[in-house]
Amino acid sequence: MVKEKIITAFDGLGKVFLAIGNQKEWSGYELGVTREEYEKLQVLVRRQFHLNGWFTEEAVLHVFKGWGAQLDKENLEQFSSTYTFATSPKKVGVIMAGNIPLVGFHDFLCVLLSGNSIVIKLSSDDKTLLPALIALLKNFYPEIEERITVSEAKLGEVDAIIATGSGNSMRYFESYFGHLPHVFRKNRTSVAVLTGEETKEELEALGADIFTHYGLGCRNVSHLILPKDFELNRFFEAIITHADVVNLHKYANNYDYNKAIYLMNLEQILDNGFVLLKESEDLFSPLAMLFYHRYESFSEVENYIKKHQEDIQVVVGRNYLPFGVAQCPGLSDFADGVDTMAWLNSF
Repeated sequence: MVKEKIITAFDGLGKVFLAIGNQKEWSGYELGVTREEYEKLQVLVRRQFHLNGWFTEEAVLHVFKGWGAQLDKENLEQFSSTYTFATSPKKVGVIMAGNIPLVGFHDFLCVLLSGNSIVIKLSSDDKTLLPALIALLKNFYPEIEERITVSEAKLGEVDAIIATGSGNSMRYFESYFGHLPHVFRKNRTSVAVLTGEETKEELEALGADIFTHYGLGCRNVSHLILPKDFELNRFFEAIITHADVVNLHKYANNYDYNKAIYLMNLEQILDNGFVLLKESEDLFSPLAMLFYHRYESFSEVENYIKKHQEDIQVVVGRNYLPFGVAQCPGLSDFADGVDTMAWLNSF
């Protein structure tokens, strides 16, 4: 059946993801791709930094390893087993973001696993990786090409739309696509809740939730909710392993700019040389900066999260998502809490 062939194709792609992510050399035709195709993808991964200054090789390899761990036949079969596979494919448009590498891949996977066809509008910030991976998918299932269109201009006629963008983009999406079945995703961010009992290892892991992809993703923590008596030096000491983020000039520019602005305004900030902290209940903090506020009772934490639930992607902490895995989502970790597969089955 078609569904099994699509699953087999993504299983094959998963093996390539994993090999590239772990920086292995081409190991033979068991990977399902030629040496030339494999090495071409390796070069493309290294070139991303020259196409988008945020897409360091480390950042791209992190994404490849993550998807490599998810795209195996058993995972894909289990993930898709509770959903209906469309016998009459609909044409689903997907407008992708470009804040982190392959941020739209989950939507790409879901549309195809649901039995539908996809029309992709790539972000100008991430326009080479997905086409290269689509070319490899054809090695495992040539007919999948009939279900994939990459649009260089307008999407054209589609039956439904998934679009990700800024708050300003939402008005555009509503105006042009609001009449269609749709999922519109705006900017979100993530928060961390600390109890004060965290180990150094847990706080180090929190550093990964903050700094992976330089804080550009909606699953990156940008706000800390701290107990009243939490000593911030513990946090600074634990995250020192992430200090090299400031060596990326684009991140350093944001760090320097925000530091200058707050100092000129005589606002109190804490500075450890690579990230700034400011006490504020605002949810969204500028890049290279964290906002934090303190609580006395856990009900205050619950109220804060409830108040901002429409803008929070994930919450990390001992009673929430474990520290260190915010940027390692599983197949069922749907963006904005919207079950994309169920939505694709609904029209």
